[in-house]
Amino acid sequence: MSAPATTETTDRHATYRKTHLFLVSSCALTTAGICAALRADTAADLQRIFLDPIDQVHSAERIGTILGVPFLGFALTIAIGSPLLDIIGMGLLLPLSAILLSAGMLIQIFAGDLASGAGVYPVLWLGAVVAGVGWGLVETVINPLIATLYRDNKTGKLNAVHAWWPGGLMIGGLAGVGMSDLGFGWQVKLAVVLLPSIAVVALCAGLKFPPTERAEAGISMTAMFRELRHPLFVVLFGSMFLTAASELAPGQWVDLALSRTVHMPGILLLVYVSGLMFLMRHFAGPLVHKLSPIGVLWLSCLMASAGLVALSFAASPVTGLLAATVWGTGVCYLWPTMLATASERFPRGGALLMGLMGTAGTLSIQFVLPLMGAIYDHKKVEVAGGDAAFQALQPGPALDRVLGIAAQTSFRDVAILPAVLLIVFAALWFYDRSKGGFRAEKL
Repeated sequence: MSAPATTETTDRHATYRKTHLFLVSSCALTTAGICAALRADTAADLQRIFLDPIDQVHSAERIGTILGVPFLGFALTIAIGSPLLDIIGMGLLLPLSAILLSAGMLIQIFAGDLASGAGVYPVLWLGAVVAGVGWGLVETVINPLIATLYRDNKTGKLNAVHAWWPGGLMIGGLAGVGMSDLGFGWQVKLAVVLLPSIAVVALCAGLKFPPTERAEAGISMTAMFRELRHPLFVVLFGSMFLTAASELAPGQWVDLALSRTVHMPGILLLVYVSGLMFLMRHFAGPLVHKLSPIGVLWLSCLMASAGLVALSFAASPVTGLLAATVWGTGVCYLWPTMLATASERFPRGGALLMGLMGTAGTLSIQFVLPLMGAIYDHKKVEVAGGDAAFQALQPGPALDRVLGIAAQTSFRDVAILPAVLLIVFAALWFYDRSKGGFRAEKL
């Protein structure tokens, strides 16, 4: 690009309040993280109050579906919204995301008033979908926004803004535990999402958003869609299914599944891991500079797989925390580095390619969470000796043993997902090195 064009681009960006835009992006993702943590924290309540009376044998699979369906809402939203982002506008979609996050939680809060008996399940499902659409709008906006504002440091800045996803998980998890200790019910916990949602709407008021990097460079919509045909993007798109499933599915499942086996509230493991991720994502830049983005992804998958296996054997608070440290370190950089890799290698793909990466990641959760629930349900019945034997178990050591084995099995089985990618990322890493190392493409 010529020097005058570079100066013009810099001048245009100088008219935008970059710090304020980064702040509102972080706040929006924090809100989505709080929402996800509180969904995980209240899952056992929803299962006990609404789903066990309907079908106790398959209630874990049903709550797994409710926990997973926000990812479907996310996937569809970001797939549809990303190519239309410059047409609809970031300034409309970001505050709308906060409104929908709150609306989804309100639907679940009042599910018992809106329906009864088996009819409550679809209401809970709907509330989860609406919240997922809100979350999808958050990432539809903030990923191309940060890539546009910080095009010379995409990996570092995307990791920094995505530090606020685990930041939100940490805030929501601690809030959930604290409110439980104070005797607040699950409805009050879910209502907490209203507070940061209001803050996002307020921060967006009067704020000017830039066009995306692709639109600013004058790349046509046709050229943007043409990037979908690149073989390497297809590889990254497929890989995103597995990297996201390694992080997000166990994160939503950890409280429900592992509380019995590690003898501490599983949500505290999620809070601990979120704290690790929050800190480590702020230091992604130097690590990526040393190893390259693909190198970081390979190392992350190795630790993620090892951590999931370790979680399946953890039987105390100490071993639970040690296993969670390995898993959390592994999954820390996966999501933002995958997004940055797609943007750095295919900037002409703009918001579309980044959005489709998010779509791939969240679609995988829609399948993996119910699968973990199904594995859990199948194993608990198998260990108990059949449906009738399981239903005859009373609360106590025998039931805890059965459910503990089922939980460990569900984590061990999902460890294969990041292990598969060790081969894929190793091949890409060696390919980059054979070409003299990776360099981000500039528009």
